[in-house]
Amino acid sequence: MKKASYFFLLLCLIFAVSCKGEQKETETKEPTQMERVMATHDEVMPKMSTINKLITELETKVDTTTQGVKYGKAVNELKDANKQMMDWMGGFVARFNSDEITKGKALSEEKQLWLDKEEEKVIAVKDKMNGSIERAEALLGK
Repeated sequence: MKKASYFFLLLCLIFAVSCKGEQKETETKEPTQMERVMATHDEVMPKMSTINKLITELETKVDTTTQGVKYGKAVNELKDANKQMMDWMGGFVARFNSDEITKGKALSEEKQLWLDKEEEKVIAVKDKMNGSIERAEALLGK
């Protein structure tokens, strides 16, 4: 009887440890490519309001002077970054459905190729947005 209870206790311990190991695996899993793309989008999307504020501030300073022309170029760069983000989002949701985006539904081979391109595009949009914000803020002395 004593051997049986030790054996049962050992089985419970092994089971508990194996379940805990499975939990750690799911907690530390690498993000999928779709999750990375969406994380990049989520990182820069809030910066749209910063872009709009900078555009508003810079537009009041645009004139024909050398400095005013620089402000105008910064406005155009910010507007271009804003447009690139809007265009990217429109194209992205036209290619992928909500199950693919939020639930990890498997992608067809064609959609996987699209996702590869979309990842490159969203990184370029991120760089464009961050760069235009940095340059505009530097121009304004912020």
